[in-house]
Amino acid sequence: MNTINPRAGQLANASDLVDVPKLITAYFELRPDPHVPEQRVAFGTSGHRGSSFDRAFNEWHILAITQAICLYRQQQKIEGPLFLGIDTHALSTPAQASAMEVLAANRVDVMLPERTDYTPTPAISHAILTYNHGRKNGLADGIVVTPSHNPPESGGFKYNPPNGGPASSETTAWIQAKANEFLTNQLAGVQRIALDKALVAPTTHRHDYLTNYVKDLANIIDMQAIRASGIRFGVNPLGGAGVHYWGPIAEHYGLNMTLVNDLVDPTFRFMTLDWDGKIRMDPSSKYAMQSLIDLKDKFDVAMACDTDHDRHGIVTRSRGLLPANHYLAVSISYLFAHRPEWGKQVSVGKTVVSSSMIDRVTSGLGRQLYEVPVGFKYFVDGLIAGKLGFVGEESAGSSFLRRDATVWTTDKDGMIAALLAAEMTATTKKDPGELYQELTQQYGSPFYDRTDAKANTQQKAILAKLSKESIQSSTLAGEKIQTILTHAPGDGQAIGGVKVMAENGWFAARPSGTEEIYKIYAESFRSQEHLEQIEAEAETIVGQALNAAVGAV
Repeated sequence: MNTINPRAGQLANASDLVDVPKLITAYFELRPDPHVPEQRVAFGTSGHRGSSFDRAFNEWHILAITQAICLYRQQQKIEGPLFLGIDTHALSTPAQASAMEVLAANRVDVMLPERTDYTPTPAISHAILTYNHGRKNGLADGIVVTPSHNPPESGGFKYNPPNGGPASSETTAWIQAKANEFLTNQLAGVQRIALDKALVAPTTHRHDYLTNYVKDLANIIDMQAIRASGIRFGVNPLGGAGVHYWGPIAEHYGLNMTLVNDLVDPTFRFMTLDWDGKIRMDPSSKYAMQSLIDLKDKFDVAMACDTDHDRHGIVTRSRGLLPANHYLAVSISYLFAHRPEWGKQVSVGKTVVSSSMIDRVTSGLGRQLYEVPVGFKYFVDGLIAGKLGFVGEESAGSSFLRRDATVWTTDKDGMIAALLAAEMTATTKKDPGELYQELTQQYGSPFYDRTDAKANTQQKAILAKLSKESIQSSTLAGEKIQTILTHAPGDGQAIGGVKVMAENGWFAARPSGTEEIYKIYAESFRSQEHLEQIEAEAETIVGQALNAAVGAV
C-alpha cells in the first residue's frame, strides 16, 4: 500500500512551490546527454514528458521532436494545418516557442489560439476532426504541449495525427528515433528561425478554438435540459487550460454555474497536496481535490478537470468525490438510456484495468464490450466509425459520441464528462453518486485499488512479455482462476503485462515506464478483505512467474 504523506489534502506551502525562473532557465541552458537513457526522447502513452531540472524536457528535446514531426508529416504527405495548443504548466510556453521556431522554418501552417493563451487537449482533437471532415487530402494534425496532471516542474509534448487522437505506437516510435538521432548529432538537420519571425510568418495563423468548441457542445450534451432545470453546479479548472472556456460555456447556454477558481499560476499554489505530498492536478485524487470536496454541499453537483482538461473528477453531495470507475459505469448506464439515435450495434469501450462493474453494466444494457490495452489510442478507430458509443479508462479519461452517433473527439475530453454530470443530475433529479448506488443494488458493489510492487529493469521487461503459461497458480483468493489474459479481448493487442480473473475478483500487473516498479490493479466484488487477499496473492503469483523466467534466462 502507498504511504500517505501526513500533509496530503492540505494547501501547499511556499516550500512546496517550484522555482519557475530556475525551471525556465534550466529549459534553455541545460542540454540533454543522448547517451544517458533518462535524458533521451521517450514517448510513453501520452507523449514525451520530463522536467528541465532533470535534463529530460529541455529546448533541445523540443527542437528535435518538432523537426522529427515535420519529417513525419512530409513522409506521410500530411499537408494541412497543424493545430497547436498548450496548457498552463510553466514549461509549456517556452516549449511552444521552440516548436514554433522549427514549424515556421519548415513552412508548416500552424493554427495558434485566437482568444486565449491556453487550449485544452479535447479542443485540439475537436479542431482536427472538424477540419478534416469530408476531406481526402490536405489533412490537418496537431501538437498539444502538456504533461497532463503531472507536477508543476513537468513538461509534456504530444502529437495527434489526422485522426485527432493520440499517435500510434508505430508513429511515436518513428518520431522518437528520429528525434534522438537529432540529439546525437547536436541538432544537425534541425531547421529553425527566430521566434519573432516565426510568429509573423505567412504560415502562422490564428484559430478560434474556444468559440468553435463551445458552440458545438449542444450537439453532444443536452444543454437545454441543464438550463431548464436550473441546477447549481460548481467547476474548478484546477488552474488548467480550460480556465477561460467555462465562463463562455455558462454564458452561451445560460447555465447556473459557478467557477470556484479562475486562477492561473504556474506554481499551482492553490492546490492541496496529493497523497505523496506533491502538487499534482489530479481530479481523481481525493487529496488533490480536497478544496472542491469541501464545497460539495453548496452545489447540486461539482466537477473539475486536470491541467489539459482531458480528465475529469466528479464531486457529489451524496458521496463526495466519485471514484473514476464509478463515474464511468454511471455514464455508460445513463448515456445508453438517453441517446435514442445511437443504434443497437453501438458498443462500449474500456481498458483492461478498468472496473468489471463496466462489464456488468454493459451486459445489462445488452451491449457489446470492447476491451483494449491501456492507452486511449486503441479507441480511436471505433470512435471515428461510430461503433463505440462511450470509451473510458480507469484514470478518469473518457469520450463519447455526439447525440447523432457521430464522432466528437478521438482524444479524452474532461469537459464533456463534467457537463454530462450536470445533464444527468438535471434529467434524473439524482446526482451521479446516487445513480451509482442504484447500479450497485443491481450489479453488486466492487472494491477496487491500484498498488505498486518493486521490479528491476530485467523483471519489468519480462513482465511486459509474460505468457499465460508462466502463471502457475490455479486459484486466486480462494476462487478458481477462470481466465488469464496477455492480449486484450477487444482488439487482440498485447496488454504489456498479465490479467488474471476469477468469478468475483481479478488483478492485472503492468510494468511502470518510468520507475523500478510494476503496477497491480485489483478488484473484488466480495469485500475489502477479499481485495487485499487478491493484491497479496497477485504479488506472489507475479513474483513466482518473474523469478522462474529470470532463472530460465
